[in-house]
Amino acid sequence: MTDKLIDSGPVLLDLDEDGVARIRLNRPDASNGMNVEFLTALHDAVLRCHGEPRVRAVILSGEGPNFCAGGDVRTFASKGDALPDYLREATAWLQLAASALIQLRAPVVAAVHGFAAGGGGLGLVCASDFVVAAESAKFMSGAVRVGMAPDAGVSVTLTQLVGLRKAMEILLTNPTLTAAEALDIGLLTKVVPDDALHAEVTDLGRTLAVSAPKAVGETKRLLWSGVGAAVETRLPEEARTVAELAATADAKEGLAAVIERRSPEFTGT
Repeated sequence: MTDKLIDSGPVLLDLDEDGVARIRLNRPDASNGMNVEFLTALHDAVLRCHGEPRVRAVILSGEGPNFCAGGDVRTFASKGDALPDYLREATAWLQLAASALIQLRAPVVAAVHGFAAGGGGLGLVCASDFVVAAESAKFMSGAVRVGMAPDAGVSVTLTQLVGLRKAMEILLTNPTLTAAEALDIGLLTKVVPDDALHAEVTDLGRTLAVSAPKAVGETKRLLWSGVGAAVETRLPEEARTVAELAATADAKEGLAAVIERRSPEFTGT
């Protein structure tokens, strides 16, 4: 039996009888692109997991063809000169959601198919405890590509996962990583055939759910304690940087280039 805790909106939340909660990103037509409404809903879903004692494990997945394409560039581009203020709000909600995932005592399993991109998609991957990806999944940052900077704590979590040199390469040159490449550098836990993803993460969620919840929660807390503290100190600087860059001509050009599917022409202004 499944308890539908949030059954409509941009983020859905179910809880099954085994204690496995499923947070499903639910903007499939926008590749689960993040706007303020989406991010407030995501934060609410994670907080519901914090407050529900039946939750023993959480599976985070995306509806539609992609896990999460990052920020909703069309929404961002439509804000014009109001973009910095809009991104201050959006970044704040994304940071709260990422921090809540890290602080959640129940382990979080990200099930990734399609693209996990941008500060949002890659940020959720980095803030999860386990990441199982379909063989066809792809990973990229993309922030610098649109004149922005990473957020969601990625400036800390990605470096911890893959090392400084590889994080620098990923964030500054924006390669599109295959699932196999992401596994090789330590970004992922496991890669499985596309048609096995759902069964694999369900089995992992149930395995975690039958473990001693206090022992699992305390072990997760110990492992994240140093990294989580560093994330909390870095989040305000990430938010300030993103808002500052959003006011530049390069950021507007970067967003326009993505929408128009062309290469951007940056001027440094």
